[in-house]
Amino acid sequence: MNEFPDSASPDPGREPSRVPPPRTRATALRQQLAELRGPDIAPKALDARALAALAANPGCDRRALLDGVGVDKAKLAGALGAPSAFGMSQFAFMRGNAFEARVKADGGAELLRLVHEKLDPGAAPPGAGAVPDLSAIGPEGRTERTARALREATGTGAWTLLDHPMLALDVAGSPAFLEPDAVVVHPDGDWTVVEIKSFPMLDGSADPAKVGAAARQSAVYVLALEEVAAGLDPAPEVHHRVLLVCPKDFSNLPAASAVDVRKQRAVTRRQLARLTRVEDIAAALPEGTCFSPGLPAEELITAVEAVPATYAPECLSACELAFHCRARSRAEGAVTSLGRSLRAELGALTTVPDVLAAARGKAGDPEDPAVSALRRAALLRAEALRGTAAPTVPAPGSPALETGAPGAGTQGAGTHGTPVSGVPEGREAGSCR
Repeated sequence: MNEFPDSASPDPGREPSRVPPPRTRATALRQQLAELRGPDIAPKALDARALAALAANPGCDRRALLDGVGVDKAKLAGALGAPSAFGMSQFAFMRGNAFEARVKADGGAELLRLVHEKLDPGAAPPGAGAVPDLSAIGPEGRTERTARALREATGTGAWTLLDHPMLALDVAGSPAFLEPDAVVVHPDGDWTVVEIKSFPMLDGSADPAKVGAAARQSAVYVLALEEVAAGLDPAPEVHHRVLLVCPKDFSNLPAASAVDVRKQRAVTRRQLARLTRVEDIAAALPEGTCFSPGLPAEELITAVEAVPATYAPECLSACELAFHCRARSRAEGAVTSLGRSLRAELGALTTVPDVLAAARGKAGDPEDPAVSALRRAALLRAEALRGTAAPTVPAPGSPALETGAPGAGTQGAGTHGTPVSGVPEGREAGSCR
């Protein structure tokens, strides 16, 4: 009796088949993310600007998944028929690169001088700082080379400039590779993030909105740099103040300012911790879901709508898919399309029809504070509309125009006494004077 089934019978004339090694969890996740991204499509790197925007809206599973997968959201938005207007003009891009090259010229002498002046005046003045070579193959190789350069520079007791180092930060279970403009190692071994921007610094101050965006972006770099520092013994200190370098006034000369990013760092760390892991979101998707921009628009819409989104008006300045999500949110009547603050005040009322029904007394719990406030507001509005109907203007010479007669030619005049007819006092209706 043959103890082997026919399908498993060994063939002496054939070389036994090689069983492929089992896939690890990381390998399986990378394969799944590649299938979601589309065949032969390279992942788009998640930069610090996108990561700061992602941390500002941690409840949006759609952005967390697409950024974790590496989908180019600008191309995806174009394929969906809702292209975004993101991006920097070629002129601004060239001007920014020229300014950064000037700041880092001569081995970063001017940049190190600014760091010494603004952040560490008690240290020895920087001379010719060391600029290690950080080139390597792939982002993983560059990340490892950066970590090694930081370890070596920490114990030298001299100024060291790392030009465009590569850092890694875990985001929802997927690594994000980040590239700050520069990292400076102080003689005492401390580390400082340097952010170079092309917007001007006029009379020592810059646009607060742009400075805030730069601070949130730099906070992401600080978090990633702290991950590297935690692997050293003893761990060097990562400064919570970063150096922001901008053009001075209307020239191309650099000016710098120290920006404290402790608040932004704490908020970003907390928001990143709230993000749902990418594999958990991907596991809930239908079989065969793909976000390749080359697919028909109908298939892409189905794939995108399979991932829950949390739209808010702030997304218009931070996400390439904002126009698509806004159209869907408005079509569904979601109150989030009107703003997060309004959504928070409405409680369990999540759609505009629900809000209107509650205000008109057709739905909603009267004990609910939101419902009670809506009905009170609707009542006040109705009373205001009934009370602002303009009275008929009496004809000239009628008794109604006598002094003290009610409605004597004015409505809500107050202290200004503006006639209802719109004719200024002292003029006749047909006067051209």
